[in-house]
Amino acid sequence: MWADIIREFADSPSQGRVVKFLLENGFGVNDEARICCNGIDIPATAVAKAIGSDRRVVDATAKRILERPALRDIFLNMRATPDLSRVAEPLGLAVITVLPKNASEKDIIGAAVSVLSRHSLAIRQIFVTDPQLSEDPKLVIIVESPLPAEVVGEIRALPQVRQVII
Repeated sequence: MWADIIREFADSPSQGRVVKFLLENGFGVNDEARICCNGIDIPATAVAKAIGSDRRVVDATAKRILERPALRDIFLNMRATPDLSRVAEPLGLAVITVLPKNASEKDIIGAAVSVLSRHSLAIRQIFVTDPQLSEDPKLVIIVESPLPAEVVGEIRALPQVRQVII
């Protein structure tokens, strides 16, 4: 699906960058063709500055999104969720980042969760960067601390895993 969205903007690389930025950050578009995050307007100038573009490109992209029913439905309903990985330590949580050998392979998440379940670790958050949107896709799992050392070894030993970062 993401590839279809990106392909929709293949004729305009600058608008394609805007769409990719929106998807990567969970930003949507409201009925007034304004960029928003969970219902809060984000100035087009801020988005443009973040991606090295122009406000007019951002505005044109938002209007184009609303003109296409399939994109309209997606971006009107897009929501962002908090990333606890950057605040894990003060919250008493541990972060496990798994870099897969092949992000398109199935059961990477299931295999890692299975290891955590065997050790009765409570999972607080899981997120995956989509291989179609990220050059370096990864699985990030946030669990309650402390993290037993053998868990890291077991996840590292999974056949789908290239590297584990704690």
